[in-house]
Amino acid sequence: MKPLVYKKSYRKPPKATRPVQKMHVTKGDFVVVISGDDKGKRGKVLRATPQKQRVVIEGINIVKRHRRARQQGEESGIISFPAPIAVCKVMLIDPKSDAPTRVKRRVDKDGTVERVSVRSGEPIPRSR
Repeated sequence: MKPLVYKKSYRKPPKATRPVQKMHVTKGDFVVVISGDDKGKRGKVLRATPQKQRVVIEGINIVKRHRRARQQGEESGIISFPAPIAVCKVMLIDPKSDAPTRVKRRVDKDGTVERVSVRSGEPIPRSR
């Protein structure tokens, strides 16, 4: 029988984290989906994840999951919830014309950055 040999475990180097990129939408914005199965649908952004460049939109990309009851009072069954989609597949809705628009950033004199609609030139307030 072979003797048991313990190998020294080496620490793995940390994963290279990708830099967090700024997104043109934030939580609370109203957006329209521009591609995919839900193309043309509108909804409110429930959650934004800049690390993964994904957003969760109310009523869009609904998926079903089978869930088992974990606690005494909890029921098992099939639950539906909105899954994240890529942020490049959504466009912000212009507050003036109620149409999809691109966004540019403008720095005010006091140094605050605000989003501006390319379509109408109106500032888009952040609703957090």
